[in-house]
Amino acid sequence: MPPLLSISNLSISFSTEDGLVLDHVSLDVGRGEIVALVGESGSGKSITSLSILRLLPSPPARYLSGEILFTGRDGQTIDLLRQEGEALRHIRGAAIAMIFQEPMTSLNPVFTCGDQVAEAILAHRKVSAGEAREQAIALFGRVRLPDPEGMYNRWPHQLSGGQKQRVMIAMAMSSRPSLLICDEPTTALDVTVQKTILELIRQLQETEDMGVIFITHDLGVVAEIADRAVVLYKGKVVEQGPVRELFHHPRHPYTQGLLNCRPALHVKGERLPVVSDYLNGSIPPSAPAAPNLVSTEALVKVENLQVWYPAKKSFLGKGRSYTKAVDGVSFDVYKGETLGLVGESGCGKTTLGRALLRLVEPTGGRVFFDGADLGGLDAAAMKQLRSRMQLIFQDPYSSLNPRLTIGAAIAEAMQVHGLGTTEKERRRLVVQLLEKVSLTAEYAGRWPHELSGGQRQRVVIARALALRPDFIVADESVSALDVSVQAQVLNLLNDLKNEFGFTVVFISHDLSVIRYISDRILVMNKGRIEEAGDAETLYNHPRSEYTKKLIAAIPRLR
Repeated sequence: MPPLLSISNLSISFSTEDGLVLDHVSLDVGRGEIVALVGESGSGKSITSLSILRLLPSPPARYLSGEILFTGRDGQTIDLLRQEGEALRHIRGAAIAMIFQEPMTSLNPVFTCGDQVAEAILAHRKVSAGEAREQAIALFGRVRLPDPEGMYNRWPHQLSGGQKQRVMIAMAMSSRPSLLICDEPTTALDVTVQKTILELIRQLQETEDMGVIFITHDLGVVAEIADRAVVLYKGKVVEQGPVRELFHHPRHPYTQGLLNCRPALHVKGERLPVVSDYLNGSIPPSAPAAPNLVSTEALVKVENLQVWYPAKKSFLGKGRSYTKAVDGVSFDVYKGETLGLVGESGCGKTTLGRALLRLVEPTGGRVFFDGADLGGLDAAAMKQLRSRMQLIFQDPYSSLNPRLTIGAAIAEAMQVHGLGTTEKERRRLVVQLLEKVSLTAEYAGRWPHELSGGQRQRVVIARALALRPDFIVADESVSALDVSVQAQVLNLLNDLKNEFGFTVVFISHDLSVIRYISDRILVMNKGRIEEAGDAETLYNHPRSEYTKKLIAAIPRLR
């Protein structure tokens, strides 16, 4: 039998000036096989997957060479690059289905989840609307969504990230495709939800004897799910083979760099290598851990903090029942400390982080910053204090104003707080900050959409540092970054922390990152502190069953 999918010498460009975005890419996917496409942003992973379904707009995309051969269940082989119109529509969603990276933008917000899955069934199967509804509910049960019948009538905004992703999997599976393409389906999901999604994809693949292309930048996930891996770098396949062999004996420097820059392999304070070190042959020796500069004096004190949101209201608008996002939390954050805050989605991490900065008003309890009770400060006093506390948001793109250049976005904070007497002085400070985060002065004139994810994250860090704060809350600031870019940002945060001496609360769902960056760790569960302790001790010897479950769910190279 021929491979289910065979890509041969595929070359694609978007313009003559930019060169090739895919350069003679060749790979095969067999029936019942999971093949992972691995590489950083811009390596060509998503371009490869979109080209299979001919979803790249043409123009500007130009297919310069190659063929994409697909052999369906009927045994006939067709070249997908030669298919047009109606023939492609019969293939898309039916023979080949795709799960996209971001389920919130993939699901239509004005239709219920059930209607969207039923629509996919009706498009590819000759069934009645009632039968499509029954099949959709059955699929919801199959992908382990709670209350499948109730879920049918829910809207996308009423579901968690993991539940939305399961709806997308149900939609993709609705026509029993021969090939399933998964484009970063677990990015930014909690490790426990991620493990459930991976197990679900593997189970469905084995049951249906599907071929799967799994795109990810997380090598632990690749080791967990894939049979073979294909490593892409700048549009070229640099290495491919069975996962165990590839990861234990990588030949190409790029693969070696991807594997070795993961925080899980390094002790706290040790400088992380990056991919460019391996490509340039300049691998740095392991540096000793940075000295512990944590004070015994608390900068932030939290006493019985509560943040409740009304879940149901009476006729007069008073709360009948409440969602307790933060429920009686108490702890200290010491000067110079990096305190890790970890837990699943919905545990209250982000709400707690914002309450520390009084961006969310607490229902009860108190937060003290450098001795001042934040709840007792008026607007003017709070504004003065805000220059000493900053937030690094999870998504740097949405936290940057698309109508402001990078330089203007950084200078805006200085202007609001009266830093720099003239515009010229503020421009000079902006350039200094950009250089601190390893960006050049020319970036000041660029727009957010012109920067990569890692570059935007550096800009957000530069903006947070503009006022020389004493306290920073970093909310999932590396969760969606490539492993090499993640290493660069973590190195940068460590360097800047050593230079400026600020205190950090680092929020993440990734315990391996938290362990690397933090002095102490707080584990949150359902609005409460489940466990707290020294980073190494808690990671290696957890006491709580919940913490043990989080650590056990971390994908590892075996």
